[in-house]
Amino acid sequence: MLESTGCLCHVLQRRTPPRAAKTLASQAREGHPHGNGTPTTLTLLPAVDRLAEPRMERLKQSPKRVFINNVDSYASKCISKFLSQCALGAPVDAEGEMETEEEEEEGRVGSKQSGEGAFHVVGTVSEEPDEGRAYKLNREELLAKLMSCDVVIYNITQHADQVEEASWAVSALHNEMSHFSKPKMFILVSTVMTWACSKSVDPDDDPFTDEIFWRRRAHPNFKQHTDLEKRVAKMGKTNMKLFSTYVVASGLQYGMGEQTFHFFFKVRFENCCRLMLWLPIRSIFISPKISSALGPGKIQKKPVEEAFLTKDLSVMEIDSLLVNLRMEGVYLKELLSINWVCESGLVDNIELVVEEYRQTRGLLPIRLCVLGPPAVGKTTVSKQICEHYKLHHITLKETISETILKLEDTVKNAGPDAENEDTAAEAHELLNSLKDSMEQNGGLLDEQLLVKVVRDKLMSNPCRNQGFVLDSFPKTYEQAKELFYSEDHESEDEPSLISSHSKRIMPEFVLCLDASDDFLKNRVMNLPERLVKDHNYEQEHFLRRLARYREKNLEDETVISYFDELDITPIVGRVIEPDCLLLMQKIFDTVGQPRNYGPSSQEVEEEQRRKAEERMRREALEDAEQERKEAEEARLRVAHWEEWTKGLEDVRRQEEELLEAQSVPLRSYLIEHVMPTLTQGLMECCTARPQDPVDFLAEYLLKKNPLNH
Repeated sequence: MLESTGCLCHVLQRRTPPRAAKTLASQAREGHPHGNGTPTTLTLLPAVDRLAEPRMERLKQSPKRVFINNVDSYASKCISKFLSQCALGAPVDAEGEMETEEEEEEGRVGSKQSGEGAFHVVGTVSEEPDEGRAYKLNREELLAKLMSCDVVIYNITQHADQVEEASWAVSALHNEMSHFSKPKMFILVSTVMTWACSKSVDPDDDPFTDEIFWRRRAHPNFKQHTDLEKRVAKMGKTNMKLFSTYVVASGLQYGMGEQTFHFFFKVRFENCCRLMLWLPIRSIFISPKISSALGPGKIQKKPVEEAFLTKDLSVMEIDSLLVNLRMEGVYLKELLSINWVCESGLVDNIELVVEEYRQTRGLLPIRLCVLGPPAVGKTTVSKQICEHYKLHHITLKETISETILKLEDTVKNAGPDAENEDTAAEAHELLNSLKDSMEQNGGLLDEQLLVKVVRDKLMSNPCRNQGFVLDSFPKTYEQAKELFYSEDHESEDEPSLISSHSKRIMPEFVLCLDASDDFLKNRVMNLPERLVKDHNYEQEHFLRRLARYREKNLEDETVISYFDELDITPIVGRVIEPDCLLLMQKIFDTVGQPRNYGPSSQEVEEEQRRKAEERMRREALEDAEQERKEAEEARLRVAHWEEWTKGLEDVRRQEEELLEAQSVPLRSYLIEHVMPTLTQGLMECCTARPQDPVDFLAEYLLKKNPLNH
């Protein structure tokens, strides 16, 4: 929608024909562009003096085909969305005023009910196309697509590389005018940075107007934009009936999730301590408003040179933030009828813009209340939920301490003006009340002050922006009713309970944890002594607290019944294991996906770098451990080899000794009984020289056997 591109703009124009204004007003009648206080919005640089009546009648007969470059960029996406929601018809009179409903119905060709829109939007994307959704075009193919369109819109406010393509596009279309089947319109969405260095000759320093656009002087980094504006204006003068050209000089665009100001909104939304402000930057009045709307309003002033070190801001955006211009669109209010949303500007309408920013970005708070008996694990579960969803963990002890510190700081640093004196007096009174109550109640606050402190914490900007987890409070029906009760929502016409409660702090989810008494007693017995002392879980005191909790839950009016009356169904979680993995998964599935910002690009890079370093460190440790194991194995292998070799030698020696010992009787027997007879037999064999010596020796041994066997 046009309201999403609402910005600081102005008109560049010599003469605007009534029919051109009528056409543009007709197209924009359903939009609600933002303003900036000075009527310096939408821009026209018509290069024609009059649009032909036959051409206008012919174009009304069917939806116009509109080309928009980089439809995934901020401004182009919003323009595309607005045009796609327009219906056919929408006649406007010569003064730019819309006709009555009866007149409008008579002149309407189609309607939204018929399902036919006034524009068929096509375009290119700036990112790499996904397979199946888009494909890359060369210049010839792109020209063919442009030739099939009635209106060509080139937005060069965000991507400087589109200046060259826009210059080529308008020149190519101009060269193809002889082949036009019908008239075409070329609209260049440029930037007021082409006026950034303009000098006013008026001693009163009146704002620049559309009538003196020829005196504009561009910022050094935007001279190509000025050359392109002149080229577009020149191309429209050749044949005004076939090819008309316009220039829209857009300023800093805001709304619908933000673009240039997104860095400031995001930094403040993520609850950084201070919002950075570079001087002399034009956002000197905007940054405190953003910080106050999303946080405590504190800013940190830094030299302007440090702005260029910010990765979240491009050079073009920083240049735009540094410009200081007073501009007024003279022809804007005269020719166009616009329903403004933020006519008085961003600063005066910061609450509306912030709410639109939250809704568009889906940055909605998640509010939870965690209840349960003592020692069931409420704080542990609350911390895990806060870590997963990036919420604020609200405990009574920390909230009271934080409140006292803030009040003491307010009283100590009170300024001399009347407003600060009143604030300091109120803070001093509340601080004394808190200290007196704690002294009288043994370090505890009375119920009324306790509820006030907790409510103020829940109403703070961080809790309203990101959300919170309220840990172990409220404890009774009366506390819950007083905490979430809001007189601002009382109404006799609305008797329902929810109408009398503050929706801004009412929990969306109520988590009720529970466990058996035996489980809780065993858990407390196994806790370290330090935790038992910190949580006051001494045996007698713990048993009294547990009994008191069980007794209160038997009453008719409990905290759970209070939320039941408001149709907030509690999530009952039975704790049966110390780590609560199944319970946490159930909670995450019920609550859904996080609604805050994911990690930033710097955080992603830091996390990737940390993981890489951790992986390298782990791999180095693993390599060192592997080398140590291999060295140990080699040492053991050598030792085992030496031991085995030594053992083998010992075994061999023992075997030899055993064989030697076993061979002595046999040798003695042979020497004593066999060898003498054998020797004589051999001698007889040598003397007789028988034909068969072996048989002779055998017979001899048998005959001469000394044992007669």
